[in-house]
Amino acid sequence: MLKGMMKPLIRIVAPAVFVLSLLLLPTPSAFAATHATTQPALVGPKANYLAVGDSLAYGFQPDLDFSHGYADDFYANLKSHGTTGYANMACPGETTTSMIYGDCSVSFLRKFPYIGSQLNAAVLYLKFLAGRVSPVTLDIGANDMRPDINTSTCTLSSTWNSDLARMDTNLRQVILPKLAAAMTVHGQRSGDLFLMNYYDPYQNICPTMVPYALEINQHLAADASGYATVVDVFTPFGGTATPNPNICSYTWMCSIFKDIHAKAAGYRVIANAFEQTAGY
Repeated sequence: MLKGMMKPLIRIVAPAVFVLSLLLLPTPSAFAATHATTQPALVGPKANYLAVGDSLAYGFQPDLDFSHGYADDFYANLKSHGTTGYANMACPGETTTSMIYGDCSVSFLRKFPYIGSQLNAAVLYLKFLAGRVSPVTLDIGANDMRPDINTSTCTLSSTWNSDLARMDTNLRQVILPKLAAAMTVHGQRSGDLFLMNYYDPYQNICPTMVPYALEINQHLAADASGYATVVDVFTPFGGTATPNPNICSYTWMCSIFKDIHAKAAGYRVIANAFEQTAGY
């Protein structure tokens, strides 16, 4: 019965990773040319690690294995550097808006207890453990765009641009500044904040849309500029190659679930990307 109950949940929480219209968005090169990015200097690991974001940060898998996500794998590595505390506040189905204003609609799945929005809980955690949390990892934004995506026709709805703008605004003006401020002690950044980009599980279904998966990731990089270090997950998942042979081995797309979440092997690839970017 639990599996039957999870099927609709899987559809709800799937953080759709993007298939994008050639007609509705500017070219990746044009966007990149007008959005320079800067990344803060890294501080290094400390006693506590905080993971926030959507179902990928949570470590969701449709076979109900929720203990082998990238945050779990990254924490295993961090323990060798003296990190002993781990809080995973990620919420399956989270959007940038619900992260700010919501109260995790699937709260029964929470790995770490908190009241109110995920962002407020993260800020309180960082302030309570001021100077003792590093790194903080974040992936968010995919669910903002999910309702706009039609994978049957490989097209987008008319609200794509406005939803993309709202995602940028929420990240650039609220989420990232609040996290960065909570990690600043006596005027100095006390920990590392990492924002990952997304792989594209639909690239074998809609190969003509792959350039715009890159476009979305460029938006995330621009939003992160000055606040967070970007972790490239798109490239180690196979980059722009189509067909991408890693989709079946790293995600559940080729399984009976037809689900876009990473498998344990895919989550290990994501964790490795965090480790390589962090350098610790």
